[in-house]
Amino acid sequence: LMASDEEGGTVTRISQLLETPFASPLELYQAGGIEAILSEAKQKTSLLKEEGIYAGFFPVADLSTNPSSFIYDRTIGQDAKTTADYIGQLVKLLKQEQFTSTLKHFPGYGDNADSHTDLVYDNRSLEELRANDFLPFKAGIEAGADSIMVSHNIVPAIDDVPSSISPEINKILRNELGFEGVIMTDDFDMQGLVQFVDQDTGALQTIQAGTDMILSSSYASQIPYIIEQVKAGTITEERIDQSVKRILGMKYDLCLIK
Repeated sequence: LMASDEEGGTVTRISQLLETPFASPLELYQAGGIEAILSEAKQKTSLLKEEGIYAGFFPVADLSTNPSSFIYDRTIGQDAKTTADYIGQLVKLLKQEQFTSTLKHFPGYGDNADSHTDLVYDNRSLEELRANDFLPFKAGIEAGADSIMVSHNIVPAIDDVPSSISPEINKILRNELGFEGVIMTDDFDMQGLVQFVDQDTGALQTIQAGTDMILSSSYASQIPYIIEQVKAGTITEERIDQSVKRILGMKYDLCLIK
């Protein structure tokens, strides 16, 4: 399964090949509403699939109406209801295009700092998150989202560890929101995780938490480390198989395997 970070705007990997780079969802929404985003998404998925890329790590389901916040330029800059409507429509389109949708960054970035560069603590209550930030994710799940990317933000109201290695975050996704697809981490090289735990231990902890996929450049050490942990009985092969089944199911839905 080949994937590329293709939100549009500042987060895109293939724009250097294009005469006109993909615009951000914010720019598209301001110019032509949700329809403009859907139109560009069709062009984007078509191009990516021609190159054998069937996952684009979008859409961003985060909420922000504050232009000074880190995540604002990657959102559509609208309230929860409008963002939820956008996410639901885009996920349905991506399913029609047989292209993997990845909602990010659960449980919702809000107006917090950049976890690429530091540990981030989100001190909002669970009630506030449920009433606002969870809504776009719920809409995406109901529309059939294939995967959800979890942030490294630490939300003390939920857990005292980064969300990406938190069993409580996974419980919310599985038990409260009813998500049955693939849960993946944000980039493990980000300081929001690196400053908290080493790469191998983090890999073990996120698998123990219930995560299915790890975005990491340290796989050369993590894979043998996890194999040793299975052999030692720290985690079971059955736990690994749970994630393998979800990943294979996602590939099957894309018609990449039969």
